[in-house]
Order: sequence, then structure tokens, then C-alpha cells
Amino acid sequence: MKYLKAIPLILISGLIMSGCSSGSKKSAAPGTEAAAATTERAAIPVKVMKLERTKIARTIDYTATILPFEEVNVAPSSPGRIDKLYVEVGDRINRGDNLFLMDRTQLYQQKVQLASLSKDLSRLDTLLRTGSTKQQQYDQLKAQYDVTKTNVDFMETNTLMKAPFTGIVTGKYFEDGEMYSGAPTTSSGRAAVVTVMQINPLKINVGISEQYYPLIKKGMQVEITADVYPNEKFTGRVYRIAPTINPATRSFIAEIEVPNRNDLLKPGMFVRISMDLGEVETFVVPAATVLVQEGTNVRYVFIDDKGTAKRVEVLLGKRFDDMVEVISDVLKEGASLISEGQSKLINGDKIDLIQ
Repeated sequence: MKYLKAIPLILISGLIMSGCSSGSKKSAAPGTEAAAATTERAAIPVKVMKLERTKIARTIDYTATILPFEEVNVAPSSPGRIDKLYVEVGDRINRGDNLFLMDRTQLYQQKVQLASLSKDLSRLDTLLRTGSTKQQQYDQLKAQYDVTKTNVDFMETNTLMKAPFTGIVTGKYFEDGEMYSGAPTTSSGRAAVVTVMQINPLKINVGISEQYYPLIKKGMQVEITADVYPNEKFTGRVYRIAPTINPATRSFIAEIEVPNRNDLLKPGMFVRISMDLGEVETFVVPAATVLVQEGTNVRYVFIDDKGTAKRVEVLLGKRFDDMVEVISDVLKEGASLISEGQSKLINGDKIDLIQ
């Protein structure tokens, strides 16, 4: 019975409290909540340091994969039977060496026809000199001879395939007597009877950040190391620089030629490269002043912009213990970099400089 009597008392108390609450809301001064929402953040106490350029030895390091200097998937111009393969995988070849011979039945037929046309053309030339035939008849036979000779020369080249450069055979996909159909045979999806690579020199394609484009020069030396040869160092040189920047990656390709000393390096190997760009003047700041945007790889710092915190995005360069190089077109020498209290800031905050 005590509990039953208590229920209406609780309900009544609840109604009274609700009414008071409602009344208090009605009596609140208009605009109070809006004013509270728009209250400015208090000035954040910070310390600053002056930005000064420092001279450093600029080197950039990248990882890459070794590529053959040249690679050719050798195939005839049309399908046919393979008469003879002259090479095996691993064979070293010189430019002009025979690789394989295709069936030459059609070539022999064309040669017989060419020999016959040559005799007819010779006889017609004699008749033309004596005025016993017309120029038009001679011209027609000469055109037929020229077409047949072109076909013979083309088939001669495309039935006996030769090495286009000095290198090594890295793929062989048929045996003597098999039919070449033109279907893809290589891992790259291309059709070939054999694959030839030039492995001395080799090359490395490196995607370099666009900020270094003015500093990369043709002929520049590059130091190369491979994990499989921890005590060996190789030297290459930049021999080609891409004329455009990839807008997706903001990088460009530099091609590096690498003399393959004692044939130690192989296509497909993982290597590390280091490029010395000489001494440059740049901004080196405490690593703690550089913040990273959550969930991204965007780095930024804050500077004092007339009593307001201004966010400036930066790129990171070389690291020196607890100092790091920052790169930005916005940062200027003499600017006030916020060095303490920056983690509490958002762009546009008022700041209070402390000693």
C-alpha cells in the first residue's frame, strides 16, 4: 500500500518540476543561447621562434627495381612453323646473331618469281632500247618486279630473326617444328618466340618528387646499393629526365644508367639509390613543431600572422636527430614559427605570445 500511495506523489512532483523547468526556459533572455554559441575562443598562449635558413648537404634516397636497359620480345611478322631455334635461355648473344628460323616455303616461291621477273625485265629493257616495245609495258613489268623484290626482302628479314643488340636470352617459348600463332606467350601478355634483354648496362626508373625537378641534371651521378651485396656500391648516372610531371603523384621519372660490374646486378633486383644534390639553404625546425592531419599524410606548421595562428602545409625533407627540414613556398625567412602550444591550435585562433 505504501508503494501505491507514493506513485501519485512522484507523478505530481514530476509535473511541478517540469512546469518550473518550462517556465524557466520561457523566462530566459532571448538570444542568450545564440550568444553563448558564438563566443570567441580565448587566446591560446604560445611560444614562437624565428625561421632562419640553414645550409645543409642535400641528398635524396629512394628505393627502386633494376630493369634491363633494353628488352625485346622477338617474333616474326606473321604466324608460321618454326624451323629452327638457335638459342637457349641463358645464352649470351651478340648483335646480329641468329635467333630462330621460320618456314621459308613462301620465300623460296617469291625468289623464283623474282628471278623470272628479272629475266623478263632485262629482255624488255633491250627491246625498249631498240624501240620494239612501249614504255608503258616496261613500266608495268618494272612495278611488278619492285613489289616482288620488296616482298622477298621483307620475308628474308622476318623469317630469319637476328639479335637486335648484345645481351642475353631470358625467354624461349617454342621448340623446333612448333607452330607460332601470334598468341600471347610472355608474362607481360605479348607474343614472342624468344625474349632478349640487354643487362650491361642496366637501368633504373625512379619517381622523384616534383620539388627536386630543378636540381636533377642529366649526367648526375647516383650511388646504388643492393641488399644482396651489403658490401658493394655501384655508380650510375642520370641519362634521361621526363619532360612532364605526373599530376596524380606529383613526381617525375628520372632514368638512371647503371654499368653492371661483373654482371652482379640482375633485372628485378631491389636496390636503394642516393642522389647528392649539393649544398642548399633551407628551413630546419624542431620535429615537434610539425603536426600531421589525422587520417592523412598531410604535414603542417603554425606561424604567427599578426596575432593569429596561420596553418601552413609543408613537405618534409632530411631529418637530423630531433630536427627536420621543412619545404614550403609560403614560409619566409624571419617568420615567427609557433614552437610551443601549437597542438592546441586551429587555423585562425587568436594567440598570446609568452616568454
